[in-house]
Amino acid sequence: MKILVVNSGSSSLKFDVFELDSGSEQSLFKGLVEDIGGESPRISYKNGGKKTKPFAIEAPDHTVALDSAIKIVQENLTPDGKFVPDAIGHRVVHGGQQFKSMKVDEDIISVIEKNSELAPLHNPPNLLGIRACIELFPETPNVAVFDTAFHHSMPDVARQYALPKELTEKYEIYRYGFHGTSHRFVAHKCAEFIGRDVEKMNIITCHLGNGASLTAVKNGKSIDTTMGFTPLEGVMMGTRTGDIDPGVVFFLMEKEGLSCDEINTLLNKKSGMLGVSGISNDIRPVEEAMEKGDKSAQFAVDIYAYKIKRSIGSLAAALNGVDAIVFTAGIGENDDIVRKTVCSGMEYLGVKLDEERNAGRKGECTLISADDSKCTVVVIPTDEELAIARDTLAVLKG
Repeated sequence: MKILVVNSGSSSLKFDVFELDSGSEQSLFKGLVEDIGGESPRISYKNGGKKTKPFAIEAPDHTVALDSAIKIVQENLTPDGKFVPDAIGHRVVHGGQQFKSMKVDEDIISVIEKNSELAPLHNPPNLLGIRACIELFPETPNVAVFDTAFHHSMPDVARQYALPKELTEKYEIYRYGFHGTSHRFVAHKCAEFIGRDVEKMNIITCHLGNGASLTAVKNGKSIDTTMGFTPLEGVMMGTRTGDIDPGVVFFLMEKEGLSCDEINTLLNKKSGMLGVSGISNDIRPVEEAMEKGDKSAQFAVDIYAYKIKRSIGSLAAALNGVDAIVFTAGIGENDDIVRKTVCSGMEYLGVKLDEERNAGRKGECTLISADDSKCTVVVIPTDEELAIARDTLAVLKG
């Protein structure tokens, strides 16, 4: 079965075509559109042994980006340009009380729409991807795979805020957590990589990209995570504040005369790495400026790493000890500076980094802790698309 996976992020679009059959899993064609809606949108793809360098495309929004991606898939996978997938799997960030992956119908679309106000950077583009695929491939079944599903195993003490019970229940105000598909995938991959049973391990997974979250995984299940009711809670991110005193929100609304929409934009799109550094939401140019002596850039990287380190400590407490820490996603997989800064000063958890391994990491699963480190530290490339393809197949098989 050929399954197209569409993973629409806040400013990116990943797409992948898998052949899944009788236990065999093969990626036939994969690509990435970056900086959607930005100044320099670009696309790159891998077709078998052929890998392109990023090249510029028009991508003012996700609809145009997806249309371009589908055309490239069709042109490369079939001589007649008429490739039609057997099924399409979609990453959907916020599923609310939807606990598992589901075939897309009007009810599921309503669930995604309902939760769009809670994940304003993600659910709308996720839904655009679904609707575009329905239009392009009207006879092909679509499956929604929810980021929040993995975290429904969290105990109530971790899920619930200290709000009046009637408001919690009326508006379903819970800590849902996000990046669940990635956290689930890398936790299991970590255990496989180091030769242990995931159901007998305490693992902290650090998904660090433009959006970032950490999860405490105990015996293969999420028991706590840093994101909450929306993807705004947690550690500092590319454009999001992460944790903030709610009193600051009221203060700024009064002092700056901000509306609800304006404060929402400020916290979600103008803060984080972008706001602190004054340079970019992308950590790469920030680190370049840091190396040239820019103090704001240095502070932005320092505070980013500190917030992650502090969250590791709180999740370690929830787990009552840590066997392994996993770094994944764009920053987690590629930024040795962040990994080194996060892991420094964590001797109390038994973390001892091997700096040569950390700096020499080249893209595959890599052990970066020292041989005598009591806590294993690894870099695991996430593959949300493969996890989504697996879930899509499972749903269609009932």
